[in-house]
Amino acid sequence: MPNPFCRLLLIVLACALPLVVAHAADPATPPFEEGKDYVRLSTPVPTEMPDKIEVIEMFWYGCPHCFDLEPKVREWLKHKPDNVAFVRIPVAFGASWEPGARAYYAAEALGVLEQIHEPLFAAMHQHKLKDEDDLAAFFAEHGVDQDAFRKAYSSFQTETQLRRGNQLAQRYGVRGVPAVIVNGKYDVRSPRMFEVVDFLIVQEAAAPGGG
Repeated sequence: MPNPFCRLLLIVLACALPLVVAHAADPATPPFEEGKDYVRLSTPVPTEMPDKIEVIEMFWYGCPHCFDLEPKVREWLKHKPDNVAFVRIPVAFGASWEPGARAYYAAEALGVLEQIHEPLFAAMHQHKLKDEDDLAAFFAEHGVDQDAFRKAYSSFQTETQLRRGNQLAQRYGVRGVPAVIVNGKYDVRSPRMFEVVDFLIVQEAAAPGGG
């Protein structure tokens, strides 16, 4: 004769299993959770290009986590949707962060950012470049005139961008890097960073007035 307890257990499992399967297969269940995988900002920040969905990455060249994330950023950029604008912002939360941020803006102003960003990241990650002189020599190794670099490094434009980047970090409530913000509304906090970013992009595109 079957054990009554085993029979009861089988009945309970038979009743519960369809519910578990139904929940797992429910297409209405979001794959990522607000408050866990991303945080909705209490005060959204207006984006630069309202006709696009903006994805911002705030980083520091000396940050090991930013360095580890960089290959994933480059891979994601290969498939970035056309309705998305990606913006890198090098922030300077301390004096030692500032040379890298200035170098980024100088490279951008000199039109060499694409060619120098990756090797600059590697060199800064290895703590080979600590000040303006180190950076000027590094840029010269990559074909940039040192005087032109020094001028861009200390320009009013670089000062303005540096200040604006730090102000944006404050407005977004960013306290560490890397930080990824989607459309001025969501702070992504997940090891599956760009899967969450893609999820939020689709969500934003489907919203009224979405990009």
